[in-house]
Amino acid sequence: MTVCIMQRNNKLGKAIAVVFALLLWQIAAAAVDQRILLVSPLDVAVRITTIWQVDGFLSSVWFSFYHIAGGFLLALVTGVVLAALSGRFPWIETALWPFMITVKTVPVASFVVICLIWLSAQNLSVFISFLIVLPVVYGNVLEGIKSEDRKMLEVGRVFNMPLLKRILYIHMPQLKPFMLSACATSLGMSWKAGVAAEIIGTPDGSIGKQLYYAKIYLDTDDLLCWTVIIVIISVVFEKLFMLLVRRSYARLERA
Repeated sequence: MTVCIMQRNNKLGKAIAVVFALLLWQIAAAAVDQRILLVSPLDVAVRITTIWQVDGFLSSVWFSFYHIAGGFLLALVTGVVLAALSGRFPWIETALWPFMITVKTVPVASFVVICLIWLSAQNLSVFISFLIVLPVVYGNVLEGIKSEDRKMLEVGRVFNMPLLKRILYIHMPQLKPFMLSACATSLGMSWKAGVAAEIIGTPDGSIGKQLYYAKIYLDTDDLLCWTVIIVIISVVFEKLFMLLVRRSYARLERA
């Protein structure tokens, strides 16, 4: 009962914070009174109701979604596999260390500019999303592998459990908090990095190119409108993906 009340109060507090932020935005826009510098949230809301009618809107949303989501999913699988190999073979962890440190420290913009030399703009957001997410997933999962209960692993070996069962019933339950943390952290990062890559690379039919044109033509309404759309897509994708992961773990625990 107490937990439910606390959760309800937390949601109410967040809702109030959002309303307060929108109110401040509206006041600031009215004070500036220059649409080219800052439009009000009401203007952005009105523009959102009409922007879907713009030619190429759905194709731009789909292009960015499947490229960025594809990069994230590819990095998720690759990160888990590399972490498993590093946990089994320490020399692999040593060999990957310079790469992971480099990806963590080099600014995204630098990677985008460098990668444009080798990759087409159309595939840039896939690679950049992959590159930014990979060390996050790898680091979290590897930490989880290193903290596994060795006694449980030994029990699996003693009873000659098949590899698949050991993965499902010994490794995955122990890695649950690390996987959830990796996904929650990297989902938002993938969208930030992917859209940044699109803005710099300006591939045809992407949200990034729409943002670039809005900036060039000083169309602040569209600039903020597309930004809100990115936030909505990112949040919805994150919520649905995390729900899928949690339900998968719940089904595994009931098995």
